Amino acid sequence: MIITVTLAILLALLLLSVPVAAALIALGLSIGVIFSDYPLYRAIGEISWSASTDFLLLSIPLFVMLGEILLRAGIASKTYNALNKWLSWLPGGLLQANIGTSALFAATSGSSVATAATITTVALPQGRLYNYSEKLFTGSIAAGGTLGILIPPSINLIVYGFLTNTSIPRLFLAGIVPGILLAILFMLCIGIACFINPKLSGGKQTATWQERFDSLKDLIPVLIIFVVVIGSIYAGLATPTESAALGVLASLLLALRYRAVNIEFFKQVFEGTMRTSSMIMLILISANFLNFILDSIGLAEMLNDFVTNLGASPLNTLLVVIALYIVLGFFVETLSLMVITVPIVAPILVNMGYDPIWFGILLILLIEMALITPPVGLNLYVVQGVRRTGSITDVMIGAAPFVVMIAIMIMLLIIFPEIALYCTQFVN
Repeated sequence: MIITVTLAILLALLLLSVPVAAALIALGLSIGVIFSDYPLYRAIGEISWSASTDFLLLSIPLFVMLGEILLRAGIASKTYNALNKWLSWLPGGLLQANIGTSALFAATSGSSVATAATITTVALPQGRLYNYSEKLFTGSIAAGGTLGILIPPSINLIVYGFLTNTSIPRLFLAGIVPGILLAILFMLCIGIACFINPKLSGGKQTATWQERFDSLKDLIPVLIIFVVVIGSIYAGLATPTESAALGVLASLLLALRYRAVNIEFFKQVFEGTMRTSSMIMLILISANFLNFILDSIGLAEMLNDFVTNLGASPLNTLLVVIALYIVLGFFVETLSLMVITVPIVAPILVNMGYDPIWFGILLILLIEMALITPPVGLNLYVVQGVRRTGSITDVMIGAAPFVVMIAIMIMLLIIFPEIALYCTQFVN
């Protein structure tokens, strides 16, 4: 009864295009009134305060600002041009550069939306210039953008660690190998598609070895940011929040080096940072309130008892959870999907013996799939919003093969959990 009413109210609010954060607050207030005799709504102030004052969450606006600075300073464009010179000989050329640049930018931005928007801005003019298939081209950018939440630093991994009280450094380490493997799968998919149908690939580009080696200097800024952010964490010099601040400082110095800093630069950086950070934090606060309501009326305990009494094996339970996330991913915005479900689902799977670090990476892969599947796939709309021409259906069709690659990566992670867990043994 509670689950049915909760889902019905949530879907009704989302179908009415009520903003996600407002929908979660309204849902929490409604469920509290319907299923509890206590005035649970009075806790909204305390919940909001406690959810927004955790030191760890300060890293979110800092990582958002880091990505904004790199975008406004033109560093992403230089990175793309450099990787294009090194990857242009592969089947797909610029398509491979889309994935490679997304993977590198993901190692600095922490956001799939920021990654997709940035790569679309710098890559799409090149794709049109060399007459690439716009469906596959935009689809590759949307898929490549999802790497932003898997390859560390990742805002979504920070949120997962916050929700489950899991080590952020270990989560970051766990995301490296799956992130690299997924990027390779994406590139393999492009190579196979362009080998079967060469028309998908545009005009062939060539670069001399001298040009390639000269372009390496344009990859240095991204590597510097990665070393500063990730290296400071594992060297024991900084917490994830402090490393984000160091990353912002390093990116500002690089922006000064490229003479990109002026009043308009800071205006764009601050505006972009505030808009994205406010959205994330408001969703986190509202979802925390909703989770408090659901926990207060006993839903989490009821679900745990229900799953335990089913007598299903851990693997069957995991497959049900995966199917649930795939279905919900079609309709619910990804960050909201995480913060609503993780406090309920994660304890159930951990009690069945699954490693919380491993499940965190599996969850991120499912979130990545949701980012490029209609009708609510956020990356699809981001790419189309920057593209501004044609139909979003083209982007959806172009992203479809990459959904299959993510599904393959999920299967590999289930069969070989060491893919995510091997690196975690090197940090406490």
